[in-house]
Formats: sequence, structure tokens, C-alpha cells
Amino acid sequence: MKRVLITGAAGFLGSHLCDRFINEGYKVVGMDNLINGDMKNISHLFKNEHFEFYHHDVSKFVHVAGELDYILHFASPASPIDYLKIPIQTLKVGSLGTHNLLGLAKAKDARILIASTSEIYGDPLVHPQKEDYYGNVNSIGLRGVYDEAKRFQEAITMAYHRFHGLETRIVRIFNTYGLRMRLNDGRVIPAFIGQALRGEDLTVFGDGSQTRSFCYVDDQVDGIFRLLHSDYSKPVNIGNPNEISILDFAQEIIKLTGTNQKIIFKPLPKDDPMQRQPDISLAKEKLNWSPKVDRAEGMKTTYNYFKSLSKEELHASEHKDFSKHNQR
Repeated sequence: MKRVLITGAAGFLGSHLCDRFINEGYKVVGMDNLINGDMKNISHLFKNEHFEFYHHDVSKFVHVAGELDYILHFASPASPIDYLKIPIQTLKVGSLGTHNLLGLAKAKDARILIASTSEIYGDPLVHPQKEDYYGNVNSIGLRGVYDEAKRFQEAITMAYHRFHGLETRIVRIFNTYGLRMRLNDGRVIPAFIGQALRGEDLTVFGDGSQTRSFCYVDDQVDGIFRLLHSDYSKPVNIGNPNEISILDFAQEIIKLTGTNQKIIFKPLPKDDPMQRQPDISLAKEKLNWSPKVDRAEGMKTTYNYFKSLSKEELHASEHKDFSKHNQR
């Protein structure tokens, strides 16, 4: 059996990746410091003999005993609320953490896939975004701690690939949604659904003309799996190109939830991208991949998941306490 290390294993995407690799017949080593992750996302795997878990911060030296065939680096805050609260941790996991895992991949002769993001394009001046676009990023803005961590992550990964001949893969992840998303994590889907379930008005920032493209988590995981096993080493966009404005999406949520909330408008946060849509031509060509789950189907499943949460979870004002985590 092949053995894979997945960092950020208790997070939204990481936990789904653990499921996919277990189902594909791999031995999975999950690693997470639980600053963002939640053990309940992987609790169903602890009885599986092919799953093991390390509670560890990859920004510190990483050791895993035994052979490794693959490493997937998904440890990082991805929510704007989170990375604005823990900016130094965000920078460290993208830089020091990536360096540690590239070193581990080199020592183990393992192929490594790193999770980059559409945020490396910043507030794009090119639409839709192709992999050869270098981006429009404010490196010293509040969001820069995430954007630049990911841009550095890509740079050091390609350096290891070119200098050491390391087998590397880079996925640029666009907006992804589905089961196990954290309620009210600052991203639009859990924010809107949470507000609808609590009977609150839906908050749209700016005039709502900004766009997003939402990919269901099963499609995202399939694209990542295919990329890992491909022979392509440069960045690849994985996302759903079906674009929608935030205002139109708010109307969709009201219709989906059967609520009659008003839509209220607040000022647009600084450096919030106005357009976000992947060009997935490369993924189609190199991976024979394109998303299969349409938004109506995926959102219905996601809404049913959020409806199943307890009242305590639904009404909690703070969903993560970062005070115990060192930000030196």
C-alpha cells in the first residue's frame, strides 16, 4: 500500500482528502496542530487501521517514521477572519512549514503537492484567471499575509523542483464549499447560510457586483487527486468556472432556504477581489478534469449539512479561540 502524509488533515479540505485516499486504498498519515482544524472532521477515521494522526505544527521540524510516497501540504488558515487574527502563523505555515515539508519530501524521496490558492492572483486585472497571469497583489495589505505566504510557497516549491529534482505539484484552489465547512468563518457561503438559518439579514459587502465561482468539495478533491498522479509540475487551477455575482448568490440563498431575509449592504473590505473565475483549460488538457456537481445540487447538500448543526453551534459568536497559540 502507498503511504501519504496529509497536513491540515482535520480541516475542511484536508479531511475530505483523507477520506479520498483511504477509499483509494492508501495508508494515510494525518497531521494538524488544530489551530483551525477540528477533530470531529476525522473522528470517523480513527478506527481505520490505515489511518494515523500526528498532532503537530509543521512550522516546526517535521518527522514521520517510515516510508512516504506522497505528501499533500494543506495546513494553513484559509478564512480571511482567521488569517487576519493569526497573521504570523499564516506566514509561518506557508514559509517555514513548506520548507520543512519539502525537506521531508526530499529525505523520503516522496512526491509533494502543495495547496496554493486563487488569492495569488490578488484583485485580478485579467479575467478569467489563467495560470500564466502573475497577479495584482498588495504585498503589505492586511490580506497580504495569506497571499504572499502562498506566493512564496509556490516559489520555494519550484526552486526545490528545479534545484533538487524533487517531484512537486502545485494546485491553485478556487472557492470550494461543502460538508464540514466551519460556520461563519468569513467566507460567503457559510456566512449567508448561517445568517439565513438564524433569521438574520444577509450581509453583502460593496454593491454585490463582485463575482465568485464555487466548486463543490468532491470535484475539488478529484482534481487534486488527478494532479498528484499526473506528470505536470507547474501550477494548475482547480475550480468551477461557473461565475455568479454575490448579490445574485444572496438571492439564490434566500430561495434555497425558503426565508424572507432582507439583503443589507456594508462597505467592501480593502483589497477584496472584484472578480474570481478560473480558466480551467489546463486542468482539462493535463488532467482530463472538469467539475461535475452543479451549484444547485451542491448547495442543497451543503445547506442540509448546516441545518443539522446544533443550536449552540449555529448561534455561537466566536468559533475559534487563537489566544493559546504562539505568534512569535
